[in-house]
Amino acid sequence: MIKIVDLEKSFDGQRVLKGVDLQISEKELMVIIGESGGGKSVLLKHLIGLVKPERGKIIIEGVDIIGLRGKEIDSIKEKLGVVFQGGALFDSLTVYENVAFPLKEKTKLSKGMIDERVLDALEDVGLGGMENKYPAEISGGMKKRVALARALITEPKIVLFDEPTTGLDPIILHHIHRLITATHKKYGFTGVMISHEIPEIFEVADRVAFLHDGAIVEVGTPEEIKNSSNPVVRQFITGSLEGPIEAF
Repeated sequence: MIKIVDLEKSFDGQRVLKGVDLQISEKELMVIIGESGGGKSVLLKHLIGLVKPERGKIIIEGVDIIGLRGKEIDSIKEKLGVVFQGGALFDSLTVYENVAFPLKEKTKLSKGMIDERVLDALEDVGLGGMENKYPAEISGGMKKRVALARALITEPKIVLFDEPTTGLDPIILHHIHRLITATHKKYGFTGVMISHEIPEIFEVADRVAFLHDGAIVEVGTPEEIKNSSNPVVRQFITGSLEGPIEAF
């Protein structure tokens, strides 16, 4: 579904991505982990189309999206749903209006059809009956669920998650992770998630990629990553000082 090839990006002369290679299969949920400032969010911004690389390719369903413009890039973006770190809800719109926004902007569905899809989506994320609330009237965990409902409302083939559980307490964090797992199973999207929630994220991922020093140094199932012999990976996973600190 997604193939990233030799992706490079610098900011103010500092190389952040140094030749990232990664393949993500259709309908799998890939979680990208790594130390803070290691380029995870920059990589995700390339997938969204917010940043252009200096070198490399991002191939989605056989099409290299780097350099696409106009209707060509729009047709790719229609396949994407995005759950931003802070939710990125419109404060002046109700929960219903936030979730309905992509349908009103991108489709010609009737009001009745939009109503049905929005209410169904809110039920899917456990927010039935909350449609008339405003973001200021709901909790942080609820805002994350509204953002997930909005990302899924157009039934995208690919959903990108930018640290979707940041700032949540452990109980709500686990609830959001279970919700992501349930919606992934129901909708069958290909998911790419940036996260630093170790070890909780291993319950969500089909595969995990470790981004270190601007490159993917290891990819595997959660069990393979947890049992990695790579000292950099092990040090990050265990949070210990077993390996040489110079590795970072």
